[in-house]
Amino acid sequence: MIAMHNTDYLKILLLIVFPITLLSQNNLTINHLYPKNDLIIKSQDDWGKKNYKKVIEEFKEKPLNLNDIVFLGNSITAGGNDWSERLNISNIKNRGIGGDTTDGVIARLDEIIYFKPKAVFLLIGINDLWNNPQTDSSIKRIGNNIHKIAINISQKSPKTIIYVQTVLPVKKEIYKNQIISLNQIIKNNASNSNSYSVIDLYSIFVNDSGLIIDELSYDGVHLNEKGYDHWVKFIKPIVDQL
Repeated sequence: MIAMHNTDYLKILLLIVFPITLLSQNNLTINHLYPKNDLIIKSQDDWGKKNYKKVIEEFKEKPLNLNDIVFLGNSITAGGNDWSERLNISNIKNRGIGGDTTDGVIARLDEIIYFKPKAVFLLIGINDLWNNPQTDSSIKRIGNNIHKIAINISQKSPKTIIYVQTVLPVKKEIYKNQIISLNQIIKNNASNSNSYSVIDLYSIFVNDSGLIIDELSYDGVHLNEKGYDHWVKFIKPIVDQL
């Protein structure tokens, strides 16, 4: 029998136990960062609730890295797919979820905050308007939720640069004034805070009638490739300076 010193036993023990322990710790950390599967976001419609859970599971499989640039929002952000390729910057991650609302973003901020992103580009709010009848007070609540998202990130990840993008116009006339009101609240809240800046995306997508420019959308809400190119061209100088 070959004699083994205490140091040999220790090396073997580390080889066996440490990887398992590290894997368990990583799984525990990942699970802690994401909403629980039984969470119900009331402001989401039925499709949005199902898609939220599905995409959250996908995010768990590919978590963020430290110092990423994060595009955060709903289907309009999600539809941009690979933002790194669009903007020719390697560390951009897409955290858009189709059907998501401001409440849904608030519920999933732990991942964003934990990984201390270099910058966050937020676009959210249209589904809040779309899913439920709106009053002046409810529109104000949506705007304040957007402010809450930005402030939460800023307070818990102070080095993160935060950009709140105004809500895009849509083709349906009924939402025209609601979007204008919401965007004004976004701007007013930002003017009273030094925590984030506003990028007025609305201004480059709106036509003379206050609706989305037809050639930039395939259904009056979501963007086509020309629409995404329009968006990228507008924000590229900002992203390049990060």
